[in-house]
Amino acid sequence: MRASFVPEAVEGDARAGRVEVAQGSFSTPCFMPVGTRGAVRHLTSADLTRLGVEVVLANTYHLMLRPGAEVVRDLGGLAAFAAWDGLTLTDSGGYQIFSLQPRVDDDGAEFRSTYDGSTHRLTPESAARVQADLGADMQMVLDVCPALPAPKAVVRKAMERTAQWAVRGRRAFLDHPNAPGRQSQFGIVQGGIDPGLRAESAERTVQVGFDGYAVGGLSVGETRSEMLDSLDGVTACLPTDQPRYFMGLGDPVGLVEVVARGIDMFDCVLPTRHARHGTVLTTGGRLNLRNARFTTDDQPLDPGFPASPAHRWSRAYLRHLLLTDEPTGRQLLTLHNLAWLLDFVARLRTAILDGRFVEFRAETLAVWS
Repeated sequence: MRASFVPEAVEGDARAGRVEVAQGSFSTPCFMPVGTRGAVRHLTSADLTRLGVEVVLANTYHLMLRPGAEVVRDLGGLAAFAAWDGLTLTDSGGYQIFSLQPRVDDDGAEFRSTYDGSTHRLTPESAARVQADLGADMQMVLDVCPALPAPKAVVRKAMERTAQWAVRGRRAFLDHPNAPGRQSQFGIVQGGIDPGLRAESAERTVQVGFDGYAVGGLSVGETRSEMLDSLDGVTACLPTDQPRYFMGLGDPVGLVEVVARGIDMFDCVLPTRHARHGTVLTTGGRLNLRNARFTTDDQPLDPGFPASPAHRWSRAYLRHLLLTDEPTGRQLLTLHNLAWLLDFVARLRTAILDGRFVEFRAETLAVWS
């Protein structure tokens, strides 16, 4: 089903609204927590509901290996399998082409399982079918994401393959008996940090005619300025009445900057990964709870965010849990970081609705740059 963007307010290129898909809708800008194996690390679907999460991302590569896409399908699809009442999005396996460096040819990519070493092959067609079995509300076409920096020839080849795979993946999606009426399929723009390749990729992806559009292959090793310069010319090529998704971004500065350029959706492991390592997001910036200065600190994690699920516990106590490897500590820090970032995005949205985005952006840059 074609995903639609319904605007509520626009300030410059920043926009707030709602995205409508077959099974529901969600407000934008939207941050999607990453539940790689069908769960956000240390949290349950009930936790996510209490936090106000609207969309959760899951990883196609991991779920097709364990427990297997057919198992998820037979148990009612990803949301039913995880007892999750919200919406879901699955990536295509393209990030694993970046991170696991499988053997890639024009037909697809051959992986070794991280679980048992067995060999598996993903093609644009099989990625669409696997995601149809997983049953997420939104699925991604298979793409090729090169690490950056990379020679222009490498980036060009990845972009060309992504464009060719887009046509094949879209055809497989539309030919599937169940997917088109139940899911929305997003195309992915590649092209590294070359503005010309980015614009070409965007135009070719739009020509295929996807239900929504994503920007991939950024925030993978380039500088922040290179990332933003590469994005500048992309959103102008994308339809205004469909959602725009920046893949793999979750820091406050990054979020306000891509929203300023017309992005609606983003996902990242940053808040949960930070939490596991003791880094806490606060209204005053990041703090590292492993620092000895918090040993006797009786303040809450962020006095400026009393709505935190971890507000009742002191920094000293949470540091103790972290350093003694008590799982409760990682759970509480994860709840805090996700709650904080979701609140940040909610305030970002409100700023656009109230015509204060320029001010909000400046305040964010002042604290987090």
